[in-house]
Amino acid sequence: MDPAALKDIDFRRGVGNSGRVVVELANNQTGVDIRQQGKDLVVDFLKTTLPEGLRRKLDVTDFGTPVQSVVTSQVGDRVRMLVTPTGLWEHSAYQSDNQFVLEIREQKLDPSKLTQGPGYNGEKLSLNFQNIEVRSLLQVIADFTNFNVVTSDSVSGAVTLRLKDVPWDQALDIILQAKGLGMRKTGNVLWIAPKDEIAAREKQELQTQAENEVLAPLVTQAFQLNYARAEDLAEQLGQSVYSGDQNRSTQVSTSSRLLSPRGSVLVEKRTNQLFITDVASALVRVQEMIAKLDVPIRQVLIEARIVEADDRFGRSLGVRLGGSDLRGVRGGEAGYPVSGPNRVAIGGSYNAVSSTTVESENTLDTVNTSFVNLPSAGAGGFLPAAFAVSLFSSAANRFLNLEISALEADGRGKIVSSPRVVTADNKEALIEQGTEFPYQTATSSGATAVSFRKANLQLKVKPQITPEGGIILDVDINKDSRGETTAAGIAINTKHVQTQVLVENGGTVVIGGIFTEEETEDVAKVPLFGDLPIVGNLFKNKNKSSRKQELLIFLTPRSITEGAMARR
Repeated sequence: MDPAALKDIDFRRGVGNSGRVVVELANNQTGVDIRQQGKDLVVDFLKTTLPEGLRRKLDVTDFGTPVQSVVTSQVGDRVRMLVTPTGLWEHSAYQSDNQFVLEIREQKLDPSKLTQGPGYNGEKLSLNFQNIEVRSLLQVIADFTNFNVVTSDSVSGAVTLRLKDVPWDQALDIILQAKGLGMRKTGNVLWIAPKDEIAAREKQELQTQAENEVLAPLVTQAFQLNYARAEDLAEQLGQSVYSGDQNRSTQVSTSSRLLSPRGSVLVEKRTNQLFITDVASALVRVQEMIAKLDVPIRQVLIEARIVEADDRFGRSLGVRLGGSDLRGVRGGEAGYPVSGPNRVAIGGSYNAVSSTTVESENTLDTVNTSFVNLPSAGAGGFLPAAFAVSLFSSAANRFLNLEISALEADGRGKIVSSPRVVTADNKEALIEQGTEFPYQTATSSGATAVSFRKANLQLKVKPQITPEGGIILDVDINKDSRGETTAAGIAINTKHVQTQVLVENGGTVVIGGIFTEEETEDVAKVPLFGDLPIVGNLFKNKNKSSRKQELLIFLTPRSITEGAMARR
């Protein structure tokens, strides 16, 4: 398979000053390999080519993101992208249909850590002391690091240590652990105290904060929701109890860790708003939670393809053989001499023979001249072709008739049904099309009533998008059609599949199939004569038919992006 070409490479500034590299792939089957190489990030697009117009270096320093440059080049049968960030950063990548997005953002700093980054990164120092006071040792480290150190009065004791070329933050951690001390960092100030004292201080601060919330003034703030329903979000904020009319504002009493005991929520259904009354600190927590919950729900396009193939073949061969002797009817001697005055007459029935010998005056019976009456029955609803030959005397009073009928029918058909539906993530969708057939039923009073039965093409599906980008589908598909008409009503031919399957985004999977094959061969013949070689074909009828039916059901889910929704 020839490598596919990348369509476009773009750089954008994302949320929180993050850098987003957006690559338009040729198809959603392109393999991508991401790895960190030194301070750079290397992205390989497997089995792809890069057009000349995209072989360039993007200098994106002016965007104000951690990314400095993006260099794309062709390396063998793959396209290599070299992304050069600066500072402390982290990355994430995802693919939606034919679009690959690489996002690089600044790494969040932990203000409680002495140095940023993994492990110990402080400048190395060496310490060699015998029985030195802990307070004096902390002062040595403070002078080395230029941090301001505040030591609790309860810090006491001495320590002996020998450290050589150890990061200073690791050395401080060793000293604190050896003496059962803890540390809290605020800016460039370190407060060092026994762990019990720090825990008691933090507990006291939490109690003070709780008391302040009880005494703090209440503030009412309105939150306009764009995607989530107000009543649903009120339930997620806490255990809610609704009261009032369904079409009016609803007062909600909550028990939530986000709201204080004094907090309350008013749900305005008409404008889809929440009016929350609480202290200012609780409103900040609620606002952060709403920002995470009030987001657009991802949508999925599910397309099913139901393919029904029908292959029919039929062959029929039959013979009619007959003869008649009309000499007796026309004034001559009937039949054929056997011995002496004895003669024999031939006919297709008892009446035909009696007419030949003028035993019966009904000359109409002479038309029944069939010795063998096994014509072709046809196939596929079509009448057979026939070929007849008649041998007769010059006086036209003796006949031998032969008729051969044959038919071969071959038919193929295919029905493709393709229902498709768009639904939100974790929401069940249903689409159906069909006909309702009436039939009569008996009621308890003895009268008849008309009921209806559906013959539908139906797709019922519930998608779930996984974090890895796959889609789990709970699917139920019906393909009904009208069957035979019976005395009790119309029969319905049903085809049904219900299953759960995991499919990659944009991939196609066969979720089911049914194959049936029916072959029949019928022979009708005259005993003994029909078993004769070659000549026996004049005394038999053959019918052969075969039918193959195959049903395949394909399923293709696609996650819909906002841009794709606008185009559709």
